[in-house]
Amino acid sequence: MKLDVARTDVDGAADRGVWLRDPIAVLAEGAERGIVVAGGVIKELVGRAGPRTQVAEIFDAGRHVVLPGLVNAHHHFYQTLTRAHPQALDKDLFPWLQALYPIWGRALDRQSFRLGVRVALAELLMSGCTTTTDHLFVFPADMPDAVDIEIQEARALGMRIALTRGAINLGFEDGGIADPRLMQDHDTVMADCERVIALYHDPRPGSFSTVALAPCAPFNVTKRLMIDSAELAKRHGCRLHTHLGESADENRYCEAHFGCRPIEYLEQTGWLGEQTWLAHGIHFRDDEIARLGRHRVGVCHCPTSNMVLSSGTCPTRDLEAAGVAVGLGVDGSASNDSSNLMETVRHATMLGKLHYGATQISHLDALRWGTRGSAECLGRPDIGTIAVGRQADLALFGLEDLRFSGSGDPVAALVLCGAHRADRVMIGGRWRVVDGEPVDVDVAELRILHAAAAKAFV
Repeated sequence: MKLDVARTDVDGAADRGVWLRDPIAVLAEGAERGIVVAGGVIKELVGRAGPRTQVAEIFDAGRHVVLPGLVNAHHHFYQTLTRAHPQALDKDLFPWLQALYPIWGRALDRQSFRLGVRVALAELLMSGCTTTTDHLFVFPADMPDAVDIEIQEARALGMRIALTRGAINLGFEDGGIADPRLMQDHDTVMADCERVIALYHDPRPGSFSTVALAPCAPFNVTKRLMIDSAELAKRHGCRLHTHLGESADENRYCEAHFGCRPIEYLEQTGWLGEQTWLAHGIHFRDDEIARLGRHRVGVCHCPTSNMVLSSGTCPTRDLEAAGVAVGLGVDGSASNDSSNLMETVRHATMLGKLHYGATQISHLDALRWGTRGSAECLGRPDIGTIAVGRQADLALFGLEDLRFSGSGDPVAALVLCGAHRADRVMIGGRWRVVDGEPVDVDVAELRILHAAAAKAFV
């Protein structure tokens, strides 16, 4: 692969200053002639007069639309191994989980897990995603170090990651719906949470890894695990993450087992606060939405998965109006069947219009959720926007594909015409995708290895 002068991840020019010159458009005010990046951060938004900052190199961005690097606030990497699985098609959430948990419990091992993670990260990166989470809660007996595998893979690709160290400890026999082969006991979970925080939680600006504690969901973890996770997160300044409000079945489960609705359960366990962000957030009453807003809880909207499982529609507009930070996530690659965050931006736009009306949701709303909103959910004010002082995490898309022919507004075209692959991606001032391919990754070989591993799950 031929790399031009912009291969700044190798020659270090990003530290000395690079001007991304004259793009078609930038999703930022005051950047008519591009952006200057130096030392891993955005140094200048270049107006019509040209840059004031001295630069070492110039990258011609004349064929690109520049977005902030997308931020994925909810995912399950390992599920790339069971996409479009024949036993999980056309099901609601609980039957879908009950079909797949035994398959994951039987077939998931270290090698397949690593390949599943690698594919999910590569897909995200190629779609313009620069920071991701992974809600990891499956820990087969041979991989207690699953979190370490994830960070190794993220570092190899140069991506930022929020390691959401999850758990399940309620199996079929105890009223849960998880496979016991993927579970750990309470003490093992808490000890490893301490270990992972000590090793990987870096809250400083520009960090490439943070840690959140993430018991899976009310229907497959104990109340004690929820309470102890909240207390541990508070001691270490970590965030909290879980599934909540995804299905009507979940509401019924909480009412039957805890005698309350999910938001009340959240408060009982010490989770109702600004350190928490939730996946899905669909089945909330108006008074519960107001309550989430008062406590500054975040919600990650996962439109593709919600449509596949017919879970419902996240009330994004109502949540934002109440003061809730709304982010965007691809969710698991076995309910989304993809790890493409730019496609999810499009789906969020369309589903939002269907739910609220054509004039009430725009492509800019969905882009905000997939950048700044997700960054707020993760507690990362240093990413998610193109502004001076923010991290130089950028996604550059071309408009040469036939799908864009005839388009007017270039930013709207990316969403409405269906952009799904970035031409270039920069993270911390280094190019991590060049000519549509992750740097130093043989995508064809990865596809072969992953497909071979996935055969064990069918």
